[in-house]
This record gives sequence, structure tokens and C-alpha cells, in this order.
Amino acid sequence: MFSEELWLENEKKCAVVRKSKQGRKRQELLAVALGVKVGVRGGFGFLWPPLKLFACSQISSLVRRAALTHDNHFNYEKTHNFKVHTFRGPHWCEYCANFMWGLIAQGVRCSDCGLNVHKQCSKHVPNDCQPDLKRIKKVYCCDLTTLVKAHNTQRPMVVDICIREIEARGLKSEGLYRVSGFTEHIEDVKMAFDREISSADERLEAVHEVLLLLPPAHYETLRYLMIHLKKVTMNEKDNFMNAENLGIVFGPTLMRPPEDSTLTTLHDMRYQKLIVQILIENEDVLF
Repeated sequence: MFSEELWLENEKKCAVVRKSKQGRKRQELLAVALGVKVGVRGGFGFLWPPLKLFACSQISSLVRRAALTHDNHFNYEKTHNFKVHTFRGPHWCEYCANFMWGLIAQGVRCSDCGLNVHKQCSKHVPNDCQPDLKRIKKVYCCDLTTLVKAHNTQRPMVVDICIREIEARGLKSEGLYRVSGFTEHIEDVKMAFDREISSADERLEAVHEVLLLLPPAHYETLRYLMIHLKKVTMNEKDNFMNAENLGIVFGPTLMRPPEDSTLTTLHDMRYQKLIVQILIENEDVLF
């Protein structure tokens, strides 16, 4: 009879053999998929790590191109926005499937969809760019075709939303499309679209997390001031000062940029106003 030690040693050897067979099977399957012959003496082993990377790059390329035709009812053509890129680690061209040689600037990457190809191959890539929403940062100041393809829509969603709102409650408004709106309100709406109009709960949670990073003295002073300003808004009928108006007054003071730059100050004013307005309206929740 086998002793317990011999039995355990035998089990370890069997496990190693089984693992080796499984690895060999994966290598053979990949070799068939890539059209590579596996040598009898196992000469394929040293090629296994780079071939795995190669296979992953090719699979991602196939998935990317398959996605171009999947559920895309509005098949607008769009050229790729290629820019020179330095890749970390081994990379293969997703067009010709050849290796990208070099240490820096080995190829180009589309900043809209992430396609990686040789610089020479970029001239032959078809106009089938499918932008990734993660790479599209803004709704405004964005190429129209890039925007609609990223959302897989026929038109920009901002056009549909605005027209729907106007037709629902604004068709009888005097001076429609003739009377200009307040610049601050327009910028607030644009900013909301650019930030994907996150839910109120998510926004409050983010503000609360930032408040917890304040030093204790700053936190207590801000908390006490917001309680006071909330009381001011409760008398809005008499003083005509709501949370938005108080945000305009206190925003530049409470959130002055570290650098005294006129351009930066003008650019940040609407954000300063919005944050203070949120703090006042939700002081009982945030503090």
C-alpha cells in the first residue's frame, strides 16, 4: 500500500501533467486559429506569450469591426481621427495584423474609437470609425458626425430634447427664437449636457465627498455660513435673494482660483455660482 506521502507526491505529478496537457491543448487551438504549425518537439512554446498578445489584439479588432454593423441604423461614414501614439508593450496593427516595431511612436491611434494601426496602414483604413462614448468628452464643440455615431442616433440628442421641450410648452411664448436668453442660463444648460446631466443624488454625493476633504476649520465655517444663507433664501419674497443670486454673490469669494487670472476667473464664475447654489439648497443634507 502507498504511504500518504507517496500518494500526495503522485497527485502533484498528475496535476502537473494535466495542467501541461491543458496548456498544450490551448496552444494547439490557437495555432490552428492562426494557421501556425506546432512542432513535434514543442518549438512553439517560446512563441506562446507573444502569440497570445497577438491573438488578443486580433480578437479585439474583429469585435470592434463587428460592432460597426451591429444595431447601427444610421450608417454615416466617418473618417478616423488618427494621431501618432507611443504604445507600451507589444502591439500589432489592427489593419494588417503585423507587429508594430520601435520604442516610441510605433503607430497611430484613432482618438475617437481607439483603433491602432501603422502610420502607413492608416491611409488604407476605410471610413468606418465608430466613436466610443468614453472618448467623447463634450456635446458642444464636437464634430456632428462623431457625436451622432457615438450615441448611435440620427441626430444629436440635444436637438431632440430641446425641440421636444419647446413644442411641449414653448410654442406660444412671445418672441420665440427672437428674444435671447440669459447667458448664464444658456451656459448652465450647455454644461449640463456636456456633463451628461448626472442625477441629483450622484451630484450631491460627489459634493459631499469633496466637503469631507476640507480641513475642520474650513468645514465648520462653510457649514455655518450655508445655514445663514439658507435662512436668507427663506425670506426671498422680501429680499429677492434666492440660492442662485446668492451663488453669484458668494461664488467668487468662497471659490477664488489660486492664480489671479482674469480669464480663469471669468471661465469659473458659472461653476462657482452653481456649487454655492447647491450648498445652500442642500445644506441640511450636505453638512
